[in-house]
Amino acid sequence: MTTVRLSIRAARDADWPGIWRCLAPVIAAGETLACDPAMSEEAARDYWLVVPARGRVVVAVDDDGTVLGTARSLPNQGGGGDHVANASFVVGPHAAGQGVGRALGRRVIDQARLDGFRAMQFNAVVETNARAVRLWRSLGFQVLTTVPEAFRHPRHGRVGLHVMHRRL
Repeated sequence: MTTVRLSIRAARDADWPGIWRCLAPVIAAGETLACDPAMSEEAARDYWLVVPARGRVVVAVDDDGTVLGTARSLPNQGGGGDHVANASFVVGPHAAGQGVGRALGRRVIDQARLDGFRAMQFNAVVETNARAVRLWRSLGFQVLTTVPEAFRHPRHGRVGLHVMHRRL
């Protein structure tokens, strides 16, 4: 794996074009995010950037300010379940295999702990996304269960969604 020098910071409105450059091909591929592959840019912007209280959106940028990846984190549930965080991550195809996902994962986990969350849960990790499953396991997540045939993969048909969890 080649690693790139990067920094991670809170997303700004001016980052949207770079975030969209990362999100658009991943959304259109329909292989890893549980959202409509035909989602418009406007809908994607609302989905990614509009987060509830205690939510955060960060970007990983290189020395030139190019957005390499992004993550959004928020409480997994409201009320009595708001002490468990949830997060989504996207690394742009132009930055795959360079350590961006791992850096984003570590940052989001550390920030969730600082924000008072007690655990983090991913509700829908596509089981065929081996790279993500391997990354999350290496960062301390375990698969609690797999919901069978819960995701329509464009190449593999109906595949399972892992529910992954780790204490903070």
